[in-house]
Amino acid sequence: MRTFVAGQKAVGDLEFAELALGIDIDLFRGPLEVETDSERAAREDAARDVLADLRAEAEAGDEIAGWDALYADALTRTVPFLRAARGLRSGMGEAA
Repeated sequence: MRTFVAGQKAVGDLEFAELALGIDIDLFRGPLEVETDSERAAREDAARDVLADLRAEAEAGDEIAGWDALYADALTRTVPFLRAARGLRSGMGEAA
């Protein structure tokens, strides 16, 4: 079964959500793979700009932009489980 959003084919669940919501999840949450400090800084700068635009559109009366801004802001406070788990090493936790 093929899934289309706004005339574009969505290949997977994340792409479907991105097309449906208009939000690039990796832009706000961060990628699952390792990124350099400069890559992270550039991504976070872009995310701040997009979030500021969404908030401005929401203040101008665009309700969808307001909901997108809330979702994008929430994504900035998450850490993908796989990326977080990679940072753990056995014997390095508080219980060790």
